[in-house]
Amino acid sequence: MKKASIFWCTGMSGVGKSTLSEYAKSELENHGYNILIIDGDVGKNNYEIKLGFGKNDVENNNLNVARICKKERFNYDAILVPIISPLEIVRCTVRNILSPGFYLICITADIESLKNRDPKGLYKKVDDGDINDLIGYSNSNPYEMPIDYDFLVNTSKKSDFKKSKEIFMQFVFKKCMNHLLCND
Repeated sequence: MKKASIFWCTGMSGVGKSTLSEYAKSELENHGYNILIIDGDVGKNNYEIKLGFGKNDVENNNLNVARICKKERFNYDAILVPIISPLEIVRCTVRNILSPGFYLICITADIESLKNRDPKGLYKKVDDGDINDLIGYSNSNPYEMPIDYDFLVNTSKKSDFKKSKEIFMQFVFKKCMNHLLCND
């Protein structure tokens, strides 16, 4: 029975978590793997009440996503989870729930790169005073850098994003293959 490797991709908004996950999914599927992506919005959409970005809501959302991963992991070869996941204690809890076969990937970029990308316009909204709780950018809502991650990818504009995609893919592919071989 297969049991998916889970790649929990943490980082601030706009860092490239979803882009890297979509790239890895496409490449792995081209090699015959069955891949699922569960982003943070999936967890939020499974609640009857609207979750915000406060500490308790973020914790509840991350734990809900972990439960979904645990339930789905027997149906896939790998699950990619692009999620901000800003709290170290919650990431540790998620690791305990989903290990073995859990990999925490820290995706970073300098703030200038994040503000230049800003695919959802969130950094601009904070700068304009329209929102005040953007994780990692607003003083009231910090992002705690992971202490115990399995892999680090920097997507700053100074780095070569194509190269970042390739090293991310190589890590995921290697861990996925190793994990599946151990499950057979």
